[in-house]
Amino acid sequence: MSKKRREIPVFDHPIIETHCHLDYLKDRPLEETLEQVQCVNIEKVITIAVSPDNLAAVRELSRVAPWVYGTQGIHPHDAESYSDLVEVEIRTHARDDKIVAVGEIGLDYFYDNADRNVQRDVFRRQLQIACDTDQPVVIHSREADEDTIAILGEFEETLKRRGVIHSFTSGPGLARYALDQGWCLGFNGITTFNKAENVRDIVRMTPIDQILLETDAPFLTPVPYRGKENAPFYLPFVAEKIAEVKDLPLDDVISKTYNNSLRTFFPTE
Repeated sequence: MSKKRREIPVFDHPIIETHCHLDYLKDRPLEETLEQVQCVNIEKVITIAVSPDNLAAVRELSRVAPWVYGTQGIHPHDAESYSDLVEVEIRTHARDDKIVAVGEIGLDYFYDNADRNVQRDVFRRQLQIACDTDQPVVIHSREADEDTIAILGEFEETLKRRGVIHSFTSGPGLARYALDQGWCLGFNGITTFNKAENVRDIVRMTPIDQILLETDAPFLTPVPYRGKENAPFYLPFVAEKIAEVKDLPLDDVISKTYNNSLRTFFPTE
């Protein structure tokens, strides 16, 4: 007989899912996912664009409910699909009512799905969009710490709003640079993985005022649901783990990360 998994905790204070991919979810109808999201007191969901093929899909998803929002940007995996036309599309919609950031952009030298020179060029071009539209940024960085620091350094003066380095798995050097420059770090189900002590070390060094909660669903499902497709409604398990790792009251973690999310993506609220 299989071990019964814990029920998903429900907190009195709302939480915000700052990074998922609603258009990638396959295990259940979108309506069911959104219903379960509300059942665990997730107040807002941000679904993330990654490629020219899903920019419009994310915009459509941002309109399925008043509390669903989106981003516009091209992931480094798809950097070679970037073009002037794609840039016009991102610029045109970067400040739509339900679009809250430029992203997911950055560098990925682990998979190297795109030429590194192209990745760097596309990263810079999209950071410039964020500068020009006064939007925060959602950054992906994997095995590219030095170049991420170097390129962000080029925009220190012109990028007025920062954002988040999401799904943070990089080293303490990038973490320290980002924190010193006012970025948030996003943590997800990886924090619950047995072999992710390096990530938990970064959680420990990150001030609670600069932590964002995310799932990156459908990827990186947290314990105790590993093996199943991830979903935004598993976010409470991430909050619990952050509280445990930082040895902070759970209520403090929930309220502070909520305020961090508002400050980063919804500054007028």
